[in-house]
Amino acid sequence: MNNIFSTMRISASGLSAERLRMDTIASNLSNATTTRGENGKPYIRKIAVFQENLNRVLDPATGKVEEQLKGVKAINIVDDNSPLRRVYDPSHPDADAEGYVTMPNVNILNEMADMIAATRAYEANVNAINSAKGMFMKALEIGR
Repeated sequence: MNNIFSTMRISASGLSAERLRMDTIASNLSNATTTRGENGKPYIRKIAVFQENLNRVLDPATGKVEEQLKGVKAINIVDDNSPLRRVYDPSHPDADAEGYVTMPNVNILNEMADMIAATRAYEANVNAINSAKGMFMKALEIGR
């Protein structure tokens, strides 16, 4: 019974992580043309960083520390350090003396590909939860 709940907990952590990833991608897409933010500089692409979430347990029988996977956790949202784009548009209010505008380092095609991957991972976690729930319900029916 503990395994069914740990399976659901792991998938739920995946749902939460992919939701954050999709929110980060949505922020990147909505700011793809923001040339002047609150700091007066162009928007910098954000990346969600995840790490496995382990639970270390001491096995009293063997005296060894076992690592149990609890899922994934978001540890940070970092700035992408790829170079900003320069676009020639002398009519833009943020154009420099040469007529170039410094644009965010957001590539719409890459963001859309990342969004599709995040959506698929989200769907996979939903399917895993539904499968675990279905198996649990079948086991309850067999036990009657």
